[in-house]
Amino acid sequence: MKALLRWIGLVVVAAVALQLFFVGRIALMLVVDPQSTTFQRSEAWRLATETGRLPWRQQWVPYAQISDNLKRAVIASEDDSFVNHDGVDWDAIEKAWQKNAKAEEQAARRAQLARSSTRPTARAPKIVGGSTITQQLAKNLLLSGERTLLRKGQEFVLTLLLEHLLGKQRILEIYLNSVEWGDGVFGAEAAAQHYYRKPAARLSAYEAARLAVMLPRPKFFEKLPNSAYLSNRASTIVARMGDAELP
Repeated sequence: MKALLRWIGLVVVAAVALQLFFVGRIALMLVVDPQSTTFQRSEAWRLATETGRLPWRQQWVPYAQISDNLKRAVIASEDDSFVNHDGVDWDAIEKAWQKNAKAEEQAARRAQLARSSTRPTARAPKIVGGSTITQQLAKNLLLSGERTLLRKGQEFVLTLLLEHLLGKQRILEIYLNSVEWGDGVFGAEAAAQHYYRKPAARLSAYEAARLAVMLPRPKFFEKLPNSAYLSNRASTIVARMGDAELP
């Protein structure tokens, strides 16, 4: 029993120490721009091992030097209640859960029809998420890509820490400077230069909207510059940008 209690005590101490480490890392971001994220380091390793080289584009620019068009487009596309929630948009999570449940039900029916006929095997349902900008930043900054209940719980804790220690404007600034926009392309400045040969400060509304629409699948859309979906969805985002509130 003593050995068990000692083991439990060590686990608790380690968990508390990890959270204090995260608090320190996030608090430091108030005054120090993060040089890289966990996701970026993982991508750098993948690129280096798969290609033998490291094509990398990233340049930090202050919040004021990022076009308001891009800020509004990303909020409109990714998290339209960004300035109002506490880091977690419970309504978006509920809608995503309902949509996923419906997609899984439809996939199950298609699979049943496929088994009883000569039709091709049904495709897996497309799963959508309800993650906010803050949750995406928490995951990319400090966590691995694994999908476990423990990692999701840690993401929730980090999300609350980011919201309370940094504030909305700093969160959006770090997000826009670190998010992936293509293979080895990170941050608004690198994306603006890569796709439009101009600084992030000069992005038009439509250019910003196209970049925002790319965010869920940047490497996919990088290879499809003439995608009809990308163009049509960008037009929709442009129409919604006027309602996007900036921090």
